[in-house]
Amino acid sequence: MLSRDADSLYWLSRYVERAENTARVLDVAYRMASMPIAYNEAHTNEWESALVTAGAIDQFRTVYDEVTPERVIEFLAFSDANPSSIQRCFDTARQNARSVRGSLTSEMWEAINSAWLDLRRFKAEKVQVENLPTFLNLVKETSLRYDGSAMRTMLRNDAYWFSRLGVYIERADNTARVLDVKYHVLLPQDAEVGGGIDYYQWAAILRSVSALVSYQWVYHQNLRPWLVADLLILREEMPRSLAACYAALSRHLDDIGHRYGTSGPSQRLARASHARLANQTIEDIFQHGLHEFLQEFIAENNKLGLAITNQYLG
Repeated sequence: MLSRDADSLYWLSRYVERAENTARVLDVAYRMASMPIAYNEAHTNEWESALVTAGAIDQFRTVYDEVTPERVIEFLAFSDANPSSIQRCFDTARQNARSVRGSLTSEMWEAINSAWLDLRRFKAEKVQVENLPTFLNLVKETSLRYDGSAMRTMLRNDAYWFSRLGVYIERADNTARVLDVKYHVLLPQDAEVGGGIDYYQWAAILRSVSALVSYQWVYHQNLRPWLVADLLILREEMPRSLAACYAALSRHLDDIGHRYGTSGPSQRLARASHARLANQTIEDIFQHGLHEFLQEFIAENNKLGLAITNQYLG
């Protein structure tokens, strides 16, 4: 496979996954802003935390001087000033899809192209807070259609493997950021840890990664921050966990290595990160510091992304 085709497939999947992740971040902000009045008596910062989670707070401040729900929705969903807005993600994803049209199945192309057309309609109609869930559901359903089409219809070859690498690099980054922001940014200073607002926020975080029911199946008890972290970091049976993402990354990088007859830095980095996650306990992570652990993980994940680019996509 040509490196430019591998690059297009990799970034196509990254941008579709990023769009879904941004939709999930906005969904969390919307849910928290819709909390009962009793919970909202404390000063909350759910819309600002959405910008922090998406890594867009600094860019936002170059455009706007005040955080409001309408401005956050516009910036994260449609703004041309934000290269990772949902609209920009689908624009770039569609461009990449067109360049590798012969490597995609018809179902995958239709998922991307129809979403791109639908998003232009939503942009023209100006999404407001009250109709935000309809828009976010469209984005999430598009990602599910694209991901499901890839899983069901693509040949298991290098095109498929490079596509999956993009999914899991992006997904791991988002899961780490969502956890880090909740632990250090979201809870108001005057709210009680373990109180009603804290519980509601952890539940919203789990809903954002479709893991609330999974948590109940695994732990059979009320929400506990360290158990939420355990589920989203160390549990390989949880599809969005860091451990699950790195199990998949290691497997697909090994598939690529076997296909081309050689391994390199990306295989070694993925295996090392997967091994560290497999040998960690949540007690070790909290003792070291959850924030520190997540920041180190995000840096290592970025390092792996760069290694993949240098080894295969450059």
